Amino acid sequence: MKKLTKKAADMTLAELASYIDYSVLKPEFTEQEIIDLTKDGVKLGCATICINPGYMDLCEPYVKGSKTMLCPVTDFPFGTSSTASKVAQIELVAKYDTVKEVDVVANFGLIRSGKYDEVTKDLKACAEAAHKYGREIKAILETDALTEEQIRKACHCVADAGVDFVKTSTGFLTGHELKGAAPEVIQILMDEVGDQCKVKGSGCIRSREHFLKLIDMGIDRMGVGYKSVPVVLNLKK
Repeated sequence: MKKLTKKAADMTLAELASYIDYSVLKPEFTEQEIIDLTKDGVKLGCATICINPGYMDLCEPYVKGSKTMLCPVTDFPFGTSSTASKVAQIELVAKYDTVKEVDVVANFGLIRSGKYDEVTKDLKACAEAAHKYGREIKAILETDALTEEQIRKACHCVADAGVDFVKTSTGFLTGHELKGAAPEVIQILMDEVGDQCKVKGSGCIRSREHFLKLIDMGIDRMGVGYKSVPVVLNLKK
């Protein structure tokens, strides 16, 4: 949890943008759309651009030399690949110098099955793959598919596995009530992981009020979609 020296409402645009992982993950995006959104995230000074792994070479030239880096999201959006497949995906992207962090989806079907030891083992292998290249890793729990008890237990899987961030959502879940990074969900994550790992909120962050509230709570990072980035940053377009 971040130790704040000022309220979010008093932060500069650059300070606020540093909380954002700019999401460029829709599978229907054309290459030109991906390039344009990546350039926009770099211009704003966002922490990272979240992209699908197949677009590393496409996006890398547009972040080089900037303070914005890439955050490829592996085994997205289901998290149901084998551990070996996840590790291979992570190693393929973690070797790039432009990668700040790697995200991976935890197998939330296994979480719902109560197989927490398997979840921890899977995430530990993923963390080791990212750390081998000096990258931090975030584990997405898909909290809207889980009960509160399952979320709490899964947080300990993430921490025990040595993962650097616990994260709420993919933004691609269907058939469930969507809360995403609701303050009450973020508080559960913060309560469970304490200082063991950082917290990233994603999903349903669409208003400036919500964005600022999560910063004041001490959140470390937020995944924000391209349509919502100008809203949360109060940019007039």
